[in-house]
Amino acid sequence: MCGRFVQSQSPNIYAEFFGADVIKTEELKASYNVAPTDPVYAIAEHDDQRILGTFKWGLLPFWAKDRKLAARNINARVETVAEKSSFRESFERRRCLIPADGFYEWEVKPKGKLPHFIYTADQRPMALAGLWSSWKDPETGERVRTCTILTGEPNDLVAPIHDRMPISLPRGLWSVWLDPDNHDTGALGELLGTLRKPDLAEHPVSTLVNKVQNNVPELIEPLETGAVDL
Repeated sequence: MCGRFVQSQSPNIYAEFFGADVIKTEELKASYNVAPTDPVYAIAEHDDQRILGTFKWGLLPFWAKDRKLAARNINARVETVAEKSSFRESFERRRCLIPADGFYEWEVKPKGKLPHFIYTADQRPMALAGLWSSWKDPETGERVRTCTILTGEPNDLVAPIHDRMPISLPRGLWSVWLDPDNHDTGALGELLGTLRKPDLAEHPVSTLVNKVQNNVPELIEPLETGAVDL
């Protein structure tokens, strides 16, 4: 799964990188420890415009009775996304890209779990394949936009650390993925299943990232040689 990631750039930087035509969000505080239900930037298309907006991480389908489902829906497995009731409609009609400067995964060690920070080798933002939904709170009437990150099999770099990883889309597929008129979930599923794995880098980081209250740039710094004792 993908349980924590980093969004530390301004909306202007992400908008330029992803070719967004419109920014519809206030600037969020840089986050080096994005956690479930946090607000995040995501890019979607509407009326032939690519829009960068803010979404809550953890998808709430329109039929959800309350917000409790969000924390369980931060990820959607690519193998079952077309069948799962929570994700099926969004997969067909409401897809997005979620910018990430990197993500964390935890390696099981004899004495505990060691977090690793994983990022693109060229240190450019990842375009994580996502889905979004608009949910109406039955008690307050508030409209809440939420999102989830698709995950699949890990590449050779991540496999020794974790058995899943978020799916990152290459630039050439962004328009296909974002097209709201593309309802061919079969073709989209095949596309996701045959993607070339991205060129990534990684390094172990401090267990400070384990606590969501810790949110500072130092979280992504490499551990000093010899500091790993797990």
